[in-house]
Amino acid sequence: MNACPSYCVLVPVYNNAGTIVEVLKRILALTQDVVVVCDGCTDGTPERIADAGLPVHVIAYPKNRGKGAALCEGFSCARALGYAYAVTVDADGQHFPEDIPLLLDAVAARPGALAVGSRRLDAENMPSGNTFANRFSNFQFAVNTGVRLPDTQTGLRAWPLENLPPLWLIPSRYEAELALLDLCAWRGVPLIPVPVRVYYPPKGERVSHFRPFADFTRIFILNCILFAASLVYGWPRTLLRKAFCR
Repeated sequence: MNACPSYCVLVPVYNNAGTIVEVLKRILALTQDVVVVCDGCTDGTPERIADAGLPVHVIAYPKNRGKGAALCEGFSCARALGYAYAVTVDADGQHFPEDIPLLLDAVAARPGALAVGSRRLDAENMPSGNTFANRFSNFQFAVNTGVRLPDTQTGLRAWPLENLPPLWLIPSRYEAELALLDLCAWRGVPLIPVPVRVYYPPKGERVSHFRPFADFTRIFILNCILFAASLVYGWPRTLLRKAFCR
């Protein structure tokens, strides 16, 4: 059996005070190595964590900078603390922290790989807009990289910290994870899809910070940039690597 790499769980959070404590308790049942990045929360999220007395490493700053910035802050912290991997888990309660060992098993079998959680796109209560956006993103990712993934939108992933691209290249907002996936694929990082569960609460109970027009526009623009970059950098690098690394 392959040894599990050293890892922490990274939880970026923006105004999820209603779910963050329960999510962290479920993670802490698996590991005490947890980094929480409070991305300019204004709803008392840091206070909820402190009041619960949870043994987690908290990074907090006053102004919201976006999920991409929170991820990069967390990755930098995880590296400084000496971890090989950071497993990202969203704070809204949609992920099952209990699936983290599945990701770790995948990267233990292939060190240096990136394990990508893959949800069922027909999951109960999954918003129809999410299904369309995910299928479009999957298609665009395959065009840009030549790699097919069943789910490019989930936030449940095990990231190999030494194989990440330079963090200054990563956008600060919601589209950051898309850029990270493309850049990792171009760098030759193996991408391993791992089936995971997902929970979508009834519509009236959901807390979402996705801004349909603004965020989709940013994603569309980024996809255009990534497509152009794939023609002049991504595909040439991939073809050269395949030619000389047989």
